[in-house]
Amino acid sequence: MVTCKEYGLDSCCTFIQTAVKKQIQELLVRQTELRERRAALESSRVSIQRDTNTLTTSTPCASLPRSRAPWTRSSQVSFTPAPGHHGPWVQQQRKTRARPRPRTSPPPPPPVFEISTRNRFAPLRETERDAVIVGDSIVRYVRATLAKGKVHTHCFPGAGVLDVSAQIPAILKDSESVGAIVLHGGVNDTKLRQTEVLKRDFSSLIETVRSTSPATRIIVSGPLPTYRRGHERLFRADGLHPSRVGAELLSDNISRTLRSI
Repeated sequence: MVTCKEYGLDSCCTFIQTAVKKQIQELLVRQTELRERRAALESSRVSIQRDTNTLTTSTPCASLPRSRAPWTRSSQVSFTPAPGHHGPWVQQQRKTRARPRPRTSPPPPPPVFEISTRNRFAPLRETERDAVIVGDSIVRYVRATLAKGKVHTHCFPGAGVLDVSAQIPAILKDSESVGAIVLHGGVNDTKLRQTEVLKRDFSSLIETVRSTSPATRIIVSGPLPTYRRGHERLFRADGLHPSRVGAELLSDNISRTLRSI
């Protein structure tokens, strides 16, 4: 390193000035080079932007090739601005291809179940078959009714169960017109107090009806309950035979039973 003592004060100042000028010139040259580089970069950027704008504005919209496959309706329209372009928006549409539906065989038919809706009592209602009431003096004033057909009452005063059974063949001689029979008896048999005998007599009566007319419905009625206090209006003075009110009540019960079958 050169010091001022070797050259003197004047010479030293001159040397420093020369060195400073040289550094200033080098800085100026460096500054000029930097400005040139900056100008070149700006020029290159402007050129690239101009080329990009030219491509965006001059490139026509190419139509998409049409395929033979069916097209569905267009999807949602989207607008995308071109990069570096300040003009109008570019409209783009996308079409989606319809997906073919998988072919499936038709479902098998549901199984058919046959349900019988035949009513075994339908012949009684369709042909308007009649009904008969057979019994002792208890059924003298019984007048039952049917929705279709008539009800005939056969009264045998003082008859027991076997006496009623003996009248069945004559009553059911025209069994095709009789759909149901009401058997009311036993009040005269209860006086004997022979329960087992009464059971056998009723069984014999029922078998007689079945053998005479197998298709006839059998309804067993009675005997009526014994007289009790508080039910005087249902019985006559003898406490055995039903009064007019009692006969009407018994008629209603038999009518409801006949209509239910």
